[in-house]
Amino acid sequence: MPDTVLIVNPRATRVTRDTVAEVARELGAHGELEVHATQDRGHATELARGLPRGVARLFGLGGDGLFNELANGVSPDVAIGLLPAGSSNVLPRALGLPGDVPGALARLGASSSTRTISLGSANGRRFTFACGLGVDAEIVRAVDARGRKRGKRPGDHVFAWELTKLLVRRRFRLEPTMEITGSGRCAFAATSNGDPYTFAGRIPVRATPLARFDAGLDVIAPRRLGPFGIAGLAYAVLLRPGRQTRASAYIYLHDADAATISCDRPTALQVDGEDLGDVSALELGVERDAMRVLT
Repeated sequence: MPDTVLIVNPRATRVTRDTVAEVARELGAHGELEVHATQDRGHATELARGLPRGVARLFGLGGDGLFNELANGVSPDVAIGLLPAGSSNVLPRALGLPGDVPGALARLGASSSTRTISLGSANGRRFTFACGLGVDAEIVRAVDARGRKRGKRPGDHVFAWELTKLLVRRRFRLEPTMEITGSGRCAFAATSNGDPYTFAGRIPVRATPLARFDAGLDVIAPRRLGPFGIAGLAYAVLLRPGRQTRASAYIYLHDADAATISCDRPTALQVDGEDLGDVSALELGVERDAMRVLT
């Protein structure tokens, strides 16, 4: 019986046959290995739920979408090894792990050292680092609508372009369209269980700078934004993190166990960069000490 399982997303940006073979050789040298390739969305979750008895380590070779699916299927007694082969690889980078396959393989291939992290949940779906309701989910959807060239998602410059287009359409004004129960109305909401929220190339986007992977959820929600407010938020999350945690123009929840958001109309929702469609309400929660990650 295998003690290590490798799940591969063959459509991830940096996955090639040679990469899979190299990873399998290295992991196979440290124990009995079983390898699976995902076929469609949700397949990795099914594979993680059906791991053979005795498996102590589960490696994922792919991007944040694969890591999210593994988190939604794995049990807390199995340690996950993150081998980043996607376009952004936010989760391993946010955890301070290598952001490339060779570096991650060298560090984690024989490792039994682990760190336990919290996971967020959005309407019952786990997320490993971020959940967006509104603007950033609309951007994810717009980028996905462009399709993928040879399986590769468009780069960060396309995300920036789609954000610019959205702001131009709305004349650089983001008005309240939802309400956080007990906190007030807001234009959009970004939730994270760690810091940074995401990356723009090599630059960390620190929307929730107080969030920690061993704590609860942090939520940042601008009440409304005009041109100067948008510029101020960009300055805060990219250059001066922390301002948005204190300013009255924002709702900021720190280390929360739960939050409820109701929308004026169906609103786009994303978790870990994956579009989950439109929702009229969002129930946020956290599962503390939910997942073991190899370090």
